[in-house]
Amino acid sequence: MNSVDAANNKGWRKGRGEGSLSDVHGSIDARHGTPMRKAFAFLGPGYLVAVGYMDPGNWATSIAGGSAFGYSLLVVALMSNIMAVVLQSLCARLAIASGRDLAQACRDAYTPLVAYALWFLAEVAIIATDIAEVIGTAIGLNLLFSVPLEIGVLVTSIDVFLILYLQKLGFRWVEALIVTLLGVIAVCFAVQITMVDPDWGSVIRGFAPTTEIVTNPQMLYLALGILGATVMPHNLYLHSGIVQTRAYGETVPEKRLALRYATLDSTIALCFALLVNASILILAAGAFHVSGRTEIAELGEAHSLLSPILGAAIAPTLFGIALLCCGINSTVTATLAGQIVMEGFLDIKLAPWLRRLITRIIAIVPAVSVTIWFGDSGTARLLVMTQVVLSLQLSFAVFPLVFFTMSHAKMGALVAPRWLSIAAISIAVTIALLNVKLLSDFIIGALAG
Repeated sequence: MNSVDAANNKGWRKGRGEGSLSDVHGSIDARHGTPMRKAFAFLGPGYLVAVGYMDPGNWATSIAGGSAFGYSLLVVALMSNIMAVVLQSLCARLAIASGRDLAQACRDAYTPLVAYALWFLAEVAIIATDIAEVIGTAIGLNLLFSVPLEIGVLVTSIDVFLILYLQKLGFRWVEALIVTLLGVIAVCFAVQITMVDPDWGSVIRGFAPTTEIVTNPQMLYLALGILGATVMPHNLYLHSGIVQTRAYGETVPEKRLALRYATLDSTIALCFALLVNASILILAAGAFHVSGRTEIAELGEAHSLLSPILGAAIAPTLFGIALLCCGINSTVTATLAGQIVMEGFLDIKLAPWLRRLITRIIAIVPAVSVTIWFGDSGTARLLVMTQVVLSLQLSFAVFPLVFFTMSHAKMGALVAPRWLSIAAISIAVTIALLNVKLLSDFIIGALAG
């Protein structure tokens, strides 16, 4: 074992094993060329992560929140995004400093019993994520092409083959697909926001905090849904894995430079995600809440009402296109996250196509079953519920991430600075307390009912 490997294994119960996503690990050279060229080499993982912050589940919670409470929950989207920037920077730090993704780090740091428990919870989060992505894609296909929901759900399984094909060409092709679809989404929302012409004074005031978010149980439920849809557990595993597709070197100066570029990439991408998330909520508030339709939560219902409310036939088409693009993007990244979680926790050695097929089946079978069971009428309730489940699962990924990155024994020279650790701990505790409040409100409501 050389000195670099020894440093990487210091502070961990087990030695570092095979790199995350081994078939594309270190496949993109980020060591050579000008600073601009190096920075460009790191451009990509942040946008795959950003996809999870604007997925169909986020659409459902943002539309429900915007139609019910107007612009008031914009502050939740903003605070969630700030939390996401901090946590995703820790993911990049963990990966670059230790050579491990979050799943591998949990496996190498904890006893098998704890690691398996965390793996189970991570799989629950992946399934909840996939239910949202699958439903969103299926609804998009239904809105644009009248494909039945059940058939649309099954069609989403082709993302396994899409990922395999693109990764054969190179991981940059996966990133190119994601960025292209994100561009389409941005254009669609820019046009729709122009059509709705919101009250920008109210929009700005919506970014100011209010105590009603905590005191109003329905508002808190939707706020936690937005939080769960924004700061998602699978994104923490995903980012810590895909950062390692870059070959950035093993020396401390090389790793510091890699961390700087990777953090810049994810921060810019997440600012873009905030614009999209805010646009969804603003669209719902400007189109539905203002017109008195405060009960809108179904994506299909929102789609059908856009044309008569905005007076433009193209509005629902743009909505459907953006939703479909979000769904495709999200299923691709959720599949990659599922592979990282399964490989990292279980340390399995399978052919790439078989690994992806297994991780996809684990997630899509429950998604298909639940979607067919609930049908068209229950999609909104199901989507919001999945986001709240994700919020409840979040602490089990966030706390290990924070503890790893603040440990000098595990991180060495790239240990998180004290101010960053304090901010991360505050975020982790806030998420946990909000979840306790949600559970207590749910229990009290159930007993009262």
